[in-house]
Amino acid sequence: MSLSVENLPKNSLAYTNCIYLHPAQIASYKSELSPAPESSSEPKLLLNVGLYVFTALPHSSVSENGIALNGLQRQAASLTLNQVITPSIFTPTASTTASSITLTIDLLAKSKPSNPVPIDTEVLGEMFKQTYDQHVLTPGQTLAMDFEGSKLKITCQTLENLSDLDTSASNTSTITLGQILQPTQCLFQKAGGASLSLSGKCQSGGGGGTIFNKKFDFVSLGIGGLDEQFNTIFRRAFASRIWPSHVVQSMGINHCRGILLFGPPGCGKTLIARQIGKALNSHPPKIVNGPEILDKYVGGSEEKIRALFADAEKEQASQGDASQLHIIILDEMDAICKSRGSGAGGNTGVGDSVVNQLLSKIDGVDALNNILLIGMTNRKDMIDDALLRPGRLELHVEIGLPDLKGRNQILNIHTKSMREAGRLAEDVVPQLPTIAEKSKNFSGAEIEGLVRSASSFALSRAIDPKDLSKAPDISSLEVVYEDFTRALSEVEPKFGAKTADMQAYYRGGMVNYGTPFEGITETINRVIEQMKTSTKTPLMSLLVSGEPETGKTALAAHLANNSGIPFVRVISADTMIGMSESGKALEINRNFMEAYKSPLSLILIDDLERLIEYIRVGPRFSNQVLQALLVLLKKPPPEDKKLLVVATTSIPLLLEDLSLTQSFSLQVQVPMLEPGEEGVRKVLIDAGVSDKDVEAIAGAINKPIGIKTLLMVTEMARSNSGGEDIDLNMFLECLHTVGY
Repeated sequence: MSLSVENLPKNSLAYTNCIYLHPAQIASYKSELSPAPESSSEPKLLLNVGLYVFTALPHSSVSENGIALNGLQRQAASLTLNQVITPSIFTPTASTTASSITLTIDLLAKSKPSNPVPIDTEVLGEMFKQTYDQHVLTPGQTLAMDFEGSKLKITCQTLENLSDLDTSASNTSTITLGQILQPTQCLFQKAGGASLSLSGKCQSGGGGGTIFNKKFDFVSLGIGGLDEQFNTIFRRAFASRIWPSHVVQSMGINHCRGILLFGPPGCGKTLIARQIGKALNSHPPKIVNGPEILDKYVGGSEEKIRALFADAEKEQASQGDASQLHIIILDEMDAICKSRGSGAGGNTGVGDSVVNQLLSKIDGVDALNNILLIGMTNRKDMIDDALLRPGRLELHVEIGLPDLKGRNQILNIHTKSMREAGRLAEDVVPQLPTIAEKSKNFSGAEIEGLVRSASSFALSRAIDPKDLSKAPDISSLEVVYEDFTRALSEVEPKFGAKTADMQAYYRGGMVNYGTPFEGITETINRVIEQMKTSTKTPLMSLLVSGEPETGKTALAAHLANNSGIPFVRVISADTMIGMSESGKALEINRNFMEAYKSPLSLILIDDLERLIEYIRVGPRFSNQVLQALLVLLKKPPPEDKKLLVVATTSIPLLLEDLSLTQSFSLQVQVPMLEPGEEGVRKVLIDAGVSDKDVEAIAGAINKPIGIKTLLMVTEMARSNSGGEDIDLNMFLECLHTVGY
């Protein structure tokens, strides 16, 4: 039936949020309702008016063909006085029951009171459900309410009904409606600039579990291998924000305001910081690079820091504890937050004043509780200590090299698209764990580069190199396992020693020359196995000594390369040629610091006497380098990290005089090959000497000889003999040539 819009008979009726009709019209509408069950209370008459549903009540002062709405209702439904409308009956169902609703509160008064009006949200919630029992609300709908003498303007922000929670039900409605019943959870927050002071358990913002999006997972965000780090960040930085603010206040704690992500380049610091914002129901994060803060004008850098916090300050002032979270991401933080007094920023003191401004904003007199500053750096040691204390950037999370499980996750993420598009061969998917095993020491960015390299082989294979103008064969584009094998030889990890460099120490292969070799190998392998399995051995050091040319370095490099330890680093004097003493000490320290970034690492220190610059005359050795080694060899690695140090020397007595030998946990000696022993014959046979010549040549060895010397002399004799067979006289001549 058509009705004409008119004003309410009394102004006091505006606070009921009901529309009023003539009693005859109410009776006419109710005659169309289905009879209610005898056990239930009489349902209220609900009418559709435009996009909104209002509760209809009778009033004799309303004209027979009229419908009375208050100003807020007419404004929401875009209605004017005397406009003719045709309301229809709305029949609620169980699925339209509102399970929770978020409401914004403001004062209807035009002038603000001198002091904020106190509102107990728990009392307000109960009164709201009693006053508006069975009413149907829509997001964006506004209603007026008289609460303890205060005239409130309440706006529905968000609501969830039972159809949202039932994932099996097909909900085709584009308009969200929710009926208020006693089980409905009501949460309140202040409107911007409202002169209100909220208290009680029914405040929204930072509570009710609404800080995280309902549907998100790390794989869809492109994050792999960082499960443990995410758990730490969630527990320390976000767990307290899920609880209602009154619970947090009752515990007397503040939220975590800062996180520092540090670690090697390419391991996912920037990625994890950027994707955190996508997983949260908060303002979009502000992302700024450290160098962008610097300004050529005096005070410009500090002004940019203040601008980063301006929105959070404004919302904190208006919303209080109901304020949403503001995330600020500061990349390359070491560029602007160096230790004060270090001279960063030249003589202008810009670096110091930027740090001071940042400190005052994070944890100053008017500290904010609605911010989360996420800083990222490769150089944690350069950042001012005051920023790293609790209350500021208190949570330090190291984003290190991914383990085997993490590498497998990252490979699956970066091959997902080609897998779904049918561009990945069937033989690759079962081999992804093998590829992850072979990509030890790879960072997340390097694994992504590995996939790109494998794809490049497939892309080039689908192109005709003889006619580049010809369109590529799209149907033949497919990445196969061989492409990944070739990519593994092309992409080298930045961290750890390259396999090819390690193999260079024993490019002629390894010779098992008997019991001494097997004993040394078994000892070193036992030490490696202990480091891999024991939880009580964070640090172990092994000194491999022996005369020159006995193959100490080759043996140590071979065992290290085949140890299965993910991070292997070589420190040798040849990489430090031209460096000063302090430069060498810093380089050694840098290698140890990088080794600490891996859960299990091995450092091979080759030729200790050369590293400390020992000579028999003149200045005997470099004390700076020696002291660095003495300190680092005994320094335990950080928690949950393990380090094995293997060093070689040809002058063990020298190291004993320098107290360096005592710094090692264990010592093994690689012996010379003794004349007449089986080891000499085994080396000659491995070198290709014929059986008829082995005894004669072995008999020519009349004093101890190093295995490398013996192999070199054998090759010299073969080369000078002009054939595969070695002449005995030529072998003796070559022995004499090398000074044997």
